[in-house]
Amino acid sequence: MTDENGVLRWGVLGTGGIAHSFMEGLRATPTARVTAVGSRTPERSREFASTWGVPRAHGSYEDLAADPDVDAVYVATPHPWHHPHTLLCLNAGKHVLVEKPMAMNALQAAEMTAAAGANGVFLMEAMWTRFLPVHRLVRELVADGAIGELRQISAEFGVSAPYDPDHRLFNADLGGGALLDLGVYPLMLASWYLGELTVVGATRRLSPDHMVDTHTTVLVRGEHGATATLSCASLTALPNRAVLAGTRGRVELPLFWAATEAVLYREGAEPEVLERPFRANGYEYEAEEVARCVAAGLSQSPDMTWDESLRLAALTDRVRDMGGLVYTAPTVKAVPL
Repeated sequence: MTDENGVLRWGVLGTGGIAHSFMEGLRATPTARVTAVGSRTPERSREFASTWGVPRAHGSYEDLAADPDVDAVYVATPHPWHHPHTLLCLNAGKHVLVEKPMAMNALQAAEMTAAAGANGVFLMEAMWTRFLPVHRLVRELVADGAIGELRQISAEFGVSAPYDPDHRLFNADLGGGALLDLGVYPLMLASWYLGELTVVGATRRLSPDHMVDTHTTVLVRGEHGATATLSCASLTALPNRAVLAGTRGRVELPLFWAATEAVLYREGAEPEVLERPFRANGYEYEAEEVARCVAAGLSQSPDMTWDESLRLAALTDRVRDMGGLVYTAPTVKAVPL
């Protein structure tokens, strides 16, 4: 539970780059107080605690999960460890915000939601984009018919990263691949607006070692016939925008996964720029959603439900299956942060 002022006591599990980004967002979050951090080594934990002024540094994840002064845990380890680390915290009675993707596959995601239900605690996939102010505004505009009937979505997220088979993006043992790391954002956007998605087709390029995808494009159809073309890439810088096109206009979102503005095009009107800057770096809004839901006694967010996370996990499973990409348990001693 939150305290009488609605403040949630957070623990951070993992000390990599995404954990630092989350901490930056929490600094602008009045409903958050970080009381502990946990890492695989005491040294990493103490370094993180010193950087961010966290009171307690645990040298193991088990100690963090058992900390009585932690209400909620942000799981910030690499993809293959989201499942075991989330289960560890849920079974210890902690609320959990787990970094996207929720899990490596739909079976793991289902086990995680079942554990949250059995333990009576809150669980949410950290799909931060859904809680950004400009996305909330665009969502309202589309629902109110500002662009007519939504017919087509295009969204892409691609970066030109140097190829390194040991890097998280390219190492299968670390859950690498463009789809799981970047493609979840376009897929999420399409699912958010179009509902249950049917995969019509998918194409991909593989890494030089043929272990992960480096470029995937997916064509999907929504519940009511609208379609979406979705792309992700780890070796190619894509335009990185989303377009929601309707019968009477469209909305364009530059850098859509981290958007602070959108441009609304309506028939017979000049383009309208809609700006909604972050208070910090954008991660503050998902943290505030966790605190709001916990204070209200909810086990899941109505804006990022368990069913939505399960659908996204099943969707990535289907896309990978079409290309014969299979992730197994890590076969090397890849160590989570």
